[in-house]
Amino acid sequence: MNKLFSIGFWSATARFILRNRAFILIAIAAITVALAMQWKHMRFTYTEANLLPDDHEINIEYNSFLKHFGEEGNLIVLGVKDSLLFTPKNFNAWNKLSEDFIKSPEVEFALSLGNLQKLEKRTDIEGFRMVPLVKDSIITQAVVDDYKHELFTNLPFYNGLVYSPDKKSVRSAIYLKKDIVNTPERKDFIDKVLIPKIQQFEKDTGIKVHTSGMPYIRTLNSQNIIDEIGMFIGAALLVTSLIFFFFFRSFRATLISMVTVIIGVMWAFGILGLLHYEITVLTALIPPLIIVIGIPNCVFLINKYQQEIKQHGNQAKSLQRVITKVGNATLMTNVTTASGFATFILTNSQLLKEFGIVASINIIAIFLLSLLIIPIVYSYMAIPKYKHLKHLNKGWINSFVNWMEKMVRGHRIAIYITAIALLCVSIIGIFNIKISGSIIEDMPKKTEFYKDIKYFEKEFEGIMPLEILVDTKRKKGVMKLATLKRIDELQDYIQEIPEFSKPLSVVELIKYSKQAYYNNNPEYYQLPNNQEQTFLLSYAKSSSDKTNLLSSYVDTTGQYARVTTFMKDTETERFDRIEEDLKTKIAKIFPSERYDVTLTGKALVFQKGTKYLVQNLVISLSLAILLIALFMAWMFRSFRMILVSLIPNLLPLLVTAGLMGFLGVPIKPSTILVFSIAFGISVDDTIHFLAKYRQELIVNDWKIKRSVYAALRETGVSMFYTSIVLFFGFSVFTISSFGGTVALGALVSMTLLFAMLANLLLLPSLLLSLERSIANKKTLKKPALKIIPDSEDDEDELESKT
Repeated sequence: MNKLFSIGFWSATARFILRNRAFILIAIAAITVALAMQWKHMRFTYTEANLLPDDHEINIEYNSFLKHFGEEGNLIVLGVKDSLLFTPKNFNAWNKLSEDFIKSPEVEFALSLGNLQKLEKRTDIEGFRMVPLVKDSIITQAVVDDYKHELFTNLPFYNGLVYSPDKKSVRSAIYLKKDIVNTPERKDFIDKVLIPKIQQFEKDTGIKVHTSGMPYIRTLNSQNIIDEIGMFIGAALLVTSLIFFFFFRSFRATLISMVTVIIGVMWAFGILGLLHYEITVLTALIPPLIIVIGIPNCVFLINKYQQEIKQHGNQAKSLQRVITKVGNATLMTNVTTASGFATFILTNSQLLKEFGIVASINIIAIFLLSLLIIPIVYSYMAIPKYKHLKHLNKGWINSFVNWMEKMVRGHRIAIYITAIALLCVSIIGIFNIKISGSIIEDMPKKTEFYKDIKYFEKEFEGIMPLEILVDTKRKKGVMKLATLKRIDELQDYIQEIPEFSKPLSVVELIKYSKQAYYNNNPEYYQLPNNQEQTFLLSYAKSSSDKTNLLSSYVDTTGQYARVTTFMKDTETERFDRIEEDLKTKIAKIFPSERYDVTLTGKALVFQKGTKYLVQNLVISLSLAILLIALFMAWMFRSFRMILVSLIPNLLPLLVTAGLMGFLGVPIKPSTILVFSIAFGISVDDTIHFLAKYRQELIVNDWKIKRSVYAALRETGVSMFYTSIVLFFGFSVFTISSFGGTVALGALVSMTLLFAMLANLLLLPSLLLSLERSIANKKTLKKPALKIIPDSEDDEDELESKT
């Protein structure tokens, strides 16, 4: 009854498709137009990916910091390492550059050589005033030399802020208005104002300017993502079409397949717009993924159609059987692939959740498009000519199938030894895998902005902000001398860590105040002692409202202070040790009953986000394995068959993980996707093989050897075709300039190649070796769902029954 229902459903589906061809094509065109109208809602991300859920402790602490001090990532820095800057012409040009930026409505404030201020003690009242460092209206070489000497010798406050510790580089700081940092206005300012003015300065002076800062990095990195979407789609179409044509030697079949996947890509963009999701480094992969995953559907459908035409030459019957026979199997394989992606929906990471939703929807969509478009278009065309069917008799394909059969027949022990050896070696490699929480590791290494990041790491000891929030638990507690001394002790400790830059806090301002009080003598750049604290702190407090010095480092209540440092690109293991030591030092300096001290900042949030994703990797992969195991159990009604089917799909994942360990490819947001994606795709071959195997068991009266070899010959070609398409399709991602995308493409390609060999060699070997325990009518029960009809006459049987 199940058998007849399944055949009946797909026969009815085939009749509906072929009888309503025009209506279905019009409906597809209408949906495509409707989704194309949603493209205008696509948004490119203006923020870096937050990999943690909103209610995570790290996010809560970070949002608490933002509440007190506002957006931290609003700083753009311009750096120069050239002695020619300190000539009158270039000095004036550099100062004019900053003045031009200050005039832009997007800029809150700019700090540069030309507008540096110094504190000066007032004589009329208690307090300080800010006076320009450069007072001369006419800049001569002598003025520039005096300025340079005073800056580098007498103003330690600007050390690490304006000039590098070795005094060979200087930089300007541009602070964007905080309300535009995560909006399109930021991109417009950088593209239309910042970059053109810098280029003009370089042209006029011949001095190289290095530009960085989180707003700048994020803008250029996002632009790279946008640029690569088109490149990926074009490359995926080119590679898959060439491979498809090589296999089928038919322009018509190739064109039909390309049109199908292009419509799928249009739907993918439309769904992104419809859901109002941002295009991130992950969702940007979906359109080319749809091409790579959609082409195997076309391979199965067109290959079956041509086989049927070659067998009996009846076009109507061939199209009917394409839908009836291949439709069900293709549906099952697409469902398992979509399941691999859908497991990301169950994570708490918004980035992964959006990727999982859009990817799984589009995989089902490309299946429906393939099932509808290919049979309908072929129904309007003439029957394929003999030259279009010659690929079915290719000698090298037959040689490949014969080699597989030979290996399974006579070399099963060698197959098992190889599999066990690979497993053992892979386990060793897995223990060498590292986790990477680097923000910049996946960024394009050849771009100028990446080289500029490295410049600032070298000259100014970091670019990624790390913040320490000090809560004194009482109003105006920050300005107590005891608190300032504790912050100063913490800063001294931070400065000893080579991965961190010189920290900035209210302490630097108080030290500068003391220096100013003693007529700017740099020897007094230190905290006041107990005798000095009363009058010096009163000076500083009375000046703070007028000079606005404290607002960046102390909140309006005086209860919270921030200590800002910048971090070099640091390995996760090293960062963990630094964090642990830093927290131990903080606990020692700041008693918990009097202070709450929190580590936060974008660098920390990203590091913790990567670790969180690794935990989600284990969860999502486990869910994918469980989901697909349950699916196999429902289909084949055999627990032993589940175990046999999972082995050839888990082994390639372990081999890939081992390779990552040996090759030094770390676990990071991009590479964690490999396992769920590869498992969801590779299990497709297992379903095809086992479905055909069970069919052959029934046809051959449960003769196992004959059934295994027949299934191997029947499915081997299609599995080989689709695996090659997938291998080269995912290899397209290796042309990316993003390291993570390259790793993703290479690792998925390798995994799928291993999976093909495992399903064509290891799986049949296991079935033969365990034939008595798994291949009998008791253990291999009638499937709940018919994947492949048991005979060519099933449709006739259905007709006679009804």
